Amino acid sequence: MKNDLFIRAAFSQPTERPPVWMMRQAGRFMKEYWDIKNRYSFLEMCKTPEIAADVTMLPVDLLGVDAAILFSDILVTAEAMGGQLSFEQGVGPRFANPVRNRADAEALQVDVVDKLQYVAGAIQVIQQRLQGRIPLIGFAGAPFTVLSYLVEGGSSKDFKRTKLLLHNEPELAHMILQKIADVTVDYLNMQIAAGVNALQLFDSWALALAWDDYKRFAHHYNAYIFSKLAREGVPVISFCKGSSVFAPIMAEAGPDVVSVDWNADLRMVKDSLPQGMAVQGNLDPFVLYADKRVIKERILHLFDGMRGQNGFIFNLGHGIMPDIPFDNVKYAIEVVKEFSY
Repeated sequence: MKNDLFIRAAFSQPTERPPVWMMRQAGRFMKEYWDIKNRYSFLEMCKTPEIAADVTMLPVDLLGVDAAILFSDILVTAEAMGGQLSFEQGVGPRFANPVRNRADAEALQVDVVDKLQYVAGAIQVIQQRLQGRIPLIGFAGAPFTVLSYLVEGGSSKDFKRTKLLLHNEPELAHMILQKIADVTVDYLNMQIAAGVNALQLFDSWALALAWDDYKRFAHHYNAYIFSKLAREGVPVISFCKGSSVFAPIMAEAGPDVVSVDWNADLRMVKDSLPQGMAVQGNLDPFVLYADKRVIKERILHLFDGMRGQNGFIFNLGHGIMPDIPFDNVKYAIEVVKEFSY
C-alpha cells in the first residue's frame, strides 16, 4: 500500500505524523455529494456498487485523506434481517415494522449475508479505484445501536422503548442482540473477504446506557463480534458516543483502536488503555465551524498532548455536520498533513 500510515497507527507502530480521516467524510457537507444524492435515494446509493464507490472516493480525491471509508449505513443489517427501512428527508431512518414483541423478534432473520452482497460489490469496485493508494475501512452498526433503531422504529431522544425492553424483558433483548451480533459477524467477515483493510464498529447510541447496562447489553456483544472476526492484518476500531466514559471496558472487548469522543482528554484515555492499544479522535466537530486559526490551534494542541505516542489516528469525536464549510474541513486535513513528530 502506497500510504499505510493509518494501518501502522492502528497497530500502534511508529508513524511520521498522525494519519487523518473523518467520520462522515463522504457526506452532506460536500456539493459533489449532493450532485449524486439529488439523483438517487439514499438506499439506492448504498445498494448500487458504482454509486457507493463514487461517494466513497469523494474525500479521497477532494480532501486527500489517509483512509477511505465505505459509503453505506449501519442499518443495512437490520433491513436484511427483515426491517422495512426507509429514509425521510429531515427525519432520518424509519422502520415501518418496529420490533415490539417476541413474535417480531422471532421473525428477524439471521441467514442474510446473501442479501448484503451489494456491499461486497461496492468494496471490490472501490478497491479497483483506489489501486492500493490508501486503506479502505469497512464498518457495521453495533448490536445495541441497531436494536435501538429496530425497537424505537427510528431515531430517539430518550430511548424509552429500548430501555423498557432491557429492564422489563431482558431475555427478549438478549435474544434480539444475539441475532444482530451473529448477522454482524457474518457481515464483517464478508467485508474482509471482499477486501477491506480495516473495520469500525459503530455503537452510536451507547451513551444512553448506564454502566452496568452497557456491560450487559453492549460490551458483551461487541466483544463477541471482535472474537469471531477473521481479522489478521485487519485492524478493528471500536467507536461509541460515550467512549470518554466507557473506554476502559471498550478496551476489554479487544479492539485494536478505541475511538474517543471529544469529552475526554485523549492522552489520559491513551494512558489508561492497555499497552499497544491505539486511540482515534478526538477533535470536537464544532471546531470546524470556527476560524482557521482556531482550527489550527486546536489540532496542534491535540497533537502536543499526543507527542511521543505511537498508536494515534486523528479524527473527530463524532461525524462532520452537514453545514460545516468544505474549505474548513480541507484546511484541517492540510494542518494534519503538514505536521511531523
